[in-house]
Amino acid sequence: MSEMQGLFQFGAALEQSARDLIQAAVAKGLTLALAESCTGGLVAGLLTQVPGSSAVLDRGFVTYSNQAKQDMLGVPLSLLETHGAVSAAVAISMAEGALSHSRADLALAITGIAGPGGSSPQKPVGLVHFALAARGQPTQPLERRFGELGRTGVRWAALEQALHMLHKGVSEKAGSA
Repeated sequence: MSEMQGLFQFGAALEQSARDLIQAAVAKGLTLALAESCTGGLVAGLLTQVPGSSAVLDRGFVTYSNQAKQDMLGVPLSLLETHGAVSAAVAISMAEGALSHSRADLALAITGIAGPGGSSPQKPVGLVHFALAARGQPTQPLERRFGELGRTGVRWAALEQALHMLHKGVSEKAGSA
């Protein structure tokens, strides 16, 4: 089976997960914001395939460059210089920035190295940092090392992890409904 065939089969499960997430968020009256770097808007794209997602998705930020992270989310230059764009500190800052620059109840950030280049021994291809911020709660970072799945594979694995984190965040957050 080719990588693309596998991803199309994988896609049906992701679409169902997105539908379930939208339904759960609607039921709780929660809204979401996204700050995506290595996924380049894949999470927002998947969520907006679901009819009724406009009741849940407040906005998405595709902040691929460091400058965009600073301009759109308020990530401090000092964090980027000290930790690098692919770090827990920057993921946390991105999530908190998305939350503060939106009306959302929850914000998820994703920053990573999809490859094939851009890696180092300390930050290999497949390293992705996530952070989930929720109003009134501490931000939850997560580091995943997906390995060398290929650029598309890393991005899709990050998409799956993002949906899982959003599901968990929605289930744990008290709704406004």
